[in-house]
Amino acid sequence: MIVTAPAASDTLSSGDFRRLADFIQGYSGIRMPPVKKTMVEGRLRRRVRALGLPSLDDYCRHLFEGGGLDKELVDLINVVTTNKTDFFREPQHFSLLAGGVLPDWAGGSSRLGFDRPLKVWSAASSIGAEPYTLAMVLDDFAHRHHGFRFDILGTDISTDALEKARLAIYQRDMIDPVPRDWQRRYFMRARDPLQGTVRLVPRIRQAVHFGRLNLMDEAYPVEDGLDIIFCRNILIYFEKSVQRAVLGRLCDHLRPGGLLFVSHTETVNGMNLPLRQVAVSVFAKE
Repeated sequence: MIVTAPAASDTLSSGDFRRLADFIQGYSGIRMPPVKKTMVEGRLRRRVRALGLPSLDDYCRHLFEGGGLDKELVDLINVVTTNKTDFFREPQHFSLLAGGVLPDWAGGSSRLGFDRPLKVWSAASSIGAEPYTLAMVLDDFAHRHHGFRFDILGTDISTDALEKARLAIYQRDMIDPVPRDWQRRYFMRARDPLQGTVRLVPRIRQAVHFGRLNLMDEAYPVEDGLDIIFCRNILIYFEKSVQRAVLGRLCDHLRPGGLLFVSHTETVNGMNLPLRQVAVSVFAKE
């Protein structure tokens, strides 16, 4: 039996992978250690085919030596970012909102949500499960408290993820974590049951506005004085210094007393930020 070597288009040289990894981390903050080389190769082959290039080596030359990086940037980031997300991921956060935060804020002297809309930002919204979960929680509260209003912004670095988020069409099994009565209230089934998809009702789709944002940017085109920011399951991909810088910029957009939610696997300890912990992975701006 003759064993043939992999074709040149199948692999990246260690030097080209390092070039790509350094650029991706510098631009997006996302670390690409050597263990991710095979994953990156598999995803970039789509771009090699789309551009009609003969190999991954040629793709790298196209980016870094042929002047193709500016035009290819968004597509490169789209294919290397991971958009893992679920409805009601880390459900304790949404229980805290519904059972404690919203009643306290709406019923207090500030009358948040009544005298002005409650302002919420999902800062790594992926394909939309997180901001739409927030929209369902807030819509349910509004259903029981007439006159309550809210605005939700969802941002992500991936334009592919944002396109899917705006469509709000998901595989049926993805909404299993959603309570059954909310599934009936907030989702529509496809006319063809063989498609196995559902779509959020227009009221919830219209409650969330989406836009592209890179958390590595020095300034964010987002209004100040926000009440709630969710930034979960993205900080773990960043170096500690990048985490500190991103969290500092997020704090700038929170009002005093506003809440920052991070993942249970993430922490802000030791970062000298104007935050105090009020619950597990939930922090209030001082």
